[in-house]
Amino acid sequence: MADASLEGKVALVTGGAHRIGAALARALHAEGVRLVIHYHSSEAAAHALQAELHQVRPQSVMLVRGDLGAGERLARNLVFETVESFGRLDVLVNNASQFYPTEFGQATEAQWDELMAINLKAPFFLAQAAWPHLKKQSGVILNIADIYGDRPLPGYPIYSITKAGLIMLTKALARELGPEVRVNGIAPGVILWPETGLDEMSKQRIISRTPLKRAGDPADIARTALFLIRDGGYLTGQVIAVDGGRGVVI
Repeated sequence: MADASLEGKVALVTGGAHRIGAALARALHAEGVRLVIHYHSSEAAAHALQAELHQVRPQSVMLVRGDLGAGERLARNLVFETVESFGRLDVLVNNASQFYPTEFGQATEAQWDELMAINLKAPFFLAQAAWPHLKKQSGVILNIADIYGDRPLPGYPIYSITKAGLIMLTKALARELGPEVRVNGIAPGVILWPETGLDEMSKQRIISRTPLKRAGDPADIARTALFLIRDGGYLTGQVIAVDGGRGVVI
């Protein structure tokens, strides 16, 4: 961005109502950013987060509900609502994601379509819709990928493919949108456990293969996001793995 301060800038965060998305929203808001938080099914969490942040700075957060599976139409609407409300767009955070197993041999076309639409197609068309506005502000796109975009997660082939695509999307857009717009990504490791499907033994086995021997925290992702958005003025096309070193373990 043109300067290091984020005060008064505007960010659109998809899937920003809970988990990592909420941590990103809080971190940006604490820097003086006005937010448009997109959500789909997490209505109560979205309104609670908006109320929390309005206690700090009134009228600084707008909520927009929508199914990212709707594709280009919703992408254009989210960007329109952002610019209509706050007059500008400086930061796009593509955080929203679907995550569930798709065992090979049992995966369905509907699962393929849903995961591709939300995890990969939506970030592309959001970037395309946001680009004219980001260009005016020397803005930033931040994509939340996954370490499984580089090393696939067994039992989750379609999810892993979508995140590999998001990593390539980050690199492709960095080339397409420079020099005005920077595009980077974060690939989280063990930050928050899936809400279902992992017992305690499985969690400990994963941690044992992580050099730092512990899980991370959403704040680790938020701090990296602030660095890439606010401080990394000569970084574009990069995807930083925030994984406790897990990527170096074979």
